[in-house]
Amino acid sequence: MADIIAETERLILRTVEEGDAALQFRVLNTPKVMARLGGVKELHEIEAKHAKTMASQAREGFSFLMMIEKDTGELVGHCGIKRVDNALAHNQGDHEIGWLVREDRWRRGYAEEAMRAVLEWAFGRVGAPHVVALTSRMNEASWRLMEKLGMRRRTDLDFDDPDYPPDDRRMILYAITKQEWEQAK
Repeated sequence: MADIIAETERLILRTVEEGDAALQFRVLNTPKVMARLGGVKELHEIEAKHAKTMASQAREGFSFLMMIEKDTGELVGHCGIKRVDNALAHNQGDHEIGWLVREDRWRRGYAEEAMRAVLEWAFGRVGAPHVVALTSRMNEASWRLMEKLGMRRRTDLDFDDPDYPPDDRRMILYAITKQEWEQAK
């Protein structure tokens, strides 16, 4: 059974459970939502990520979560914390936050609302000294949210990811410390 990690005004953030991969595949795995995230995934790829997510939650006490809209009970996104695991990244093992929101819920503030709760979780119960967020340079909506959350760009940690299309390979990194987060609130 899923655990509720946080509640916001409009969202319930809960752990991933068996069967969520099919739901995510159906609701979140669209060309527009996945455009800056390496493209649409096969169901088996989402199942593998969910298995990794559940293992992380069991082992470390944090993971990516399902974003459930309180008013409708519908899945509206996926967000949370994981360890940086991109082999090309220079900061392996750091706490990395991330999110995605389904297309029909864009521009409603769900990502910001969820990520503020995730940052509280990261710096509170998880005890992260700092967190990072990665995105492609072309994913302006994501890096603008990182800036809005008080994160600062770390150009020294940018890298190119050949798993992305040639014009979208530059991965950029933002970071925030617990102290910076506390001051920005």
